[in-house]
Amino acid sequence: MLYSVKQLRQIEQSALTLQEEGSLMHKAGVAGAQAALKLLNAPNQPVLVLAGPGNNGGDAFEVAARLANAGHRVFVLHHPPKSARSADSANALARAQACGGITWLDAHVIPGDDYALVIDGLFGIGLSQKKISTILQKQITRINAMPCPVLALDVPSGLDADTGNVVTTIAIQASNTITFMGDKPGLHTCDGRDYAGKVEVADLRIAAQCFPDSDMELNREELFPAVLRRRRQNSSKGSNGSVHLIGGSGGMQGALILASRASLFCGAGRTLAGFVDAAPGADVMQPEVMCHPARQLPADDHAVVVIGPGLGNSVASFDLVSRALLSSSLLVMDADALNLMAQQPALSALCNGRDPGTTLITPHPLEAARLLGCTVEQVQADRIGAAKKLARRFSSVVILKGSGTVITQPKGGIVINPNGNAGLATGGSGDVLSGACGALIAQHKNIWQAALAATWLHGAAADSLVQRGIGPVGLSPGELILEIRALLNRCNAV
Repeated sequence: MLYSVKQLRQIEQSALTLQEEGSLMHKAGVAGAQAALKLLNAPNQPVLVLAGPGNNGGDAFEVAARLANAGHRVFVLHHPPKSARSADSANALARAQACGGITWLDAHVIPGDDYALVIDGLFGIGLSQKKISTILQKQITRINAMPCPVLALDVPSGLDADTGNVVTTIAIQASNTITFMGDKPGLHTCDGRDYAGKVEVADLRIAAQCFPDSDMELNREELFPAVLRRRRQNSSKGSNGSVHLIGGSGGMQGALILASRASLFCGAGRTLAGFVDAAPGADVMQPEVMCHPARQLPADDHAVVVIGPGLGNSVASFDLVSRALLSSSLLVMDADALNLMAQQPALSALCNGRDPGTTLITPHPLEAARLLGCTVEQVQADRIGAAKKLARRFSSVVILKGSGTVITQPKGGIVINPNGNAGLATGGSGDVLSGACGALIAQHKNIWQAALAATWLHGAAADSLVQRGIGPVGLSPGELILEIRALLNRCNAV
């Protein structure tokens, strides 16, 4: 599960009522030191520890003492508080000062780069101000340029644990983060994935009763079991569903072709592509996709409709979106369908009037901003909040795309997708996602699980390609489709 900062404060207070004072900081120090020792591959290594003025600094003192006792040469760059430390932090400082093997550096020192590891204990989740001193900015700049691993304690300093935004002038770019008590959403979305590195959770052995219910979690295969059921031998194209995809106006036919191929390769029983303008006679590479003028698609209320890839904003496009929203079909809305809905209040009203759970919208941040009547910066400042607003406003399941894609639904429940990479940041990858969503909905009739599965498969396919040396630079959306099929079949075979 993922927990907000407010929830984590409550967890901490509940845990302190059950344990001796200071034991949480002690446990954090043990967990942090264990994580550090995994990154130190030889004895007697030089380690730089950044200790800030709050309790994150106390965690850093505990780690420093343990690493020194383990035989490493520890250098502590200490930024003292302007007022008194908490009792726990003061005790941790005293223990570190009494420990041999620690060299204390002046707070204004700009460190060299001859360290085997850097420990970041500057701010954690306790960052109370967005402006940091010039000397801190210079120190963080130097740390970020070092070739050694950087281990953040709890949260990389400067990163908001709730939103994943960098809230200071500059933030620590960690290679690893050991996060305490519970996992945080900000480590997995927006800037979080660039700054947190590999995340490990240390629950500090806090009793389960101290943890509240949370409606946030990371996406994983266990969340979409319906999609991963092995296909029955006694099945037909009819039992595997039909997908009608609508878009592909002049100059943008490729978007609809990509989405249609994704539908085909993700297992839809029948895939029909409806083109706003003149339809090609066939997709010559995939003749299984049936191509029609959009207005001549056969009527089928049982088909899943995917509308938007390359749709354009013509009068004909508006009419097609209206018809889709008025239908009883399960519906995926992407790209220009969302832009038209943002421009035309009547379409928004139609979407909001559909039965909850029958519509999936898949905006990127700019499309989300248009739908919400705000800026992209406001969407990115609170991606989880923006996804919630979209789900409520349009009575829809939402896939808010981006680094750490956020998936949510009107009745609540937030899932952050932890995989994928920068190779997906290219035109056409969203069309592949919408086609995959349509196919999985058609087969399993479960929009929520299909949204989770399609997003996970989309990201996992990109990661698999990069591991094989294909991307991230130059990874093409067309390459994703076969990789998604391979992953889907691998998962279904288990």
